[in-house]
Amino acid sequence: MSEVKISAEPRTEFGKGGARRTRRAGKVPAVLYGHGEKPKHIALPAREFAAAIRHGGANQLFAIEISDGTQALALPKAIQRDPIKDTLEHIDLLLVRRGEKVTVDVPVHLTGEPARNTLVVHEQNTLSVTADATRLPEGFEVSIEGLEVGAQVTAGDVRLPQGVELAGDPEQLLALISQAPTAEQMAAEAGEEPTEEAEEEAGAEGPGAEAAEARGENEGAPAQASAQA
Repeated sequence: MSEVKISAEPRTEFGKGGARRTRRAGKVPAVLYGHGEKPKHIALPAREFAAAIRHGGANQLFAIEISDGTQALALPKAIQRDPIKDTLEHIDLLLVRRGEKVTVDVPVHLTGEPARNTLVVHEQNTLSVTADATRLPEGFEVSIEGLEVGAQVTAGDVRLPQGVELAGDPEQLLALISQAPTAEQMAAEAGEEPTEEAEEEAGAEGPGAEAAEARGENEGAPAQASAQA
């Protein structure tokens, strides 16, 4: 994954008020830390950062050029977003060096289709790996083409590129192929717990309704119309 160059400014205003003013200016508050250095508070251009993350993923490497003349190589460690607007609120950036190995979570994508009448149960969508900070993989692909019921995909099944090592348990379950439920099973499951409205409707059609229907049968057509209604 190639690094993305991005400009930044030192941030001197702190607290909620300062953060709001930073965001109104089209920037996002961020902090740089790591390697025993004192944390450095900066402001990044929100649109440029968001575009880089959309293209390169959450592990995008940034070459940051700060207006005070300093430079830094960093990886996003935590990205906070507004839960409603989905706008960037704050970013934690971890300082790294060229040639340094870091441990990150990389997305795993399943490709292909399993055997018929099966269901794919996703247990884990990422894989923890250790790699050079400047050569982090964007994602891994694992084929589930033709897999039968009971087949499993584990962390150890993922083919890793040279220089990338698995950081977690190779037996960690990523996906499981199970038997798809039949239409009868789905219908039975849906009917196991009647809704409150159905119960109230059933109650309204209790003994009184049965008596009304019985009277209708003796009186002919009017009762039949009432029963259909």
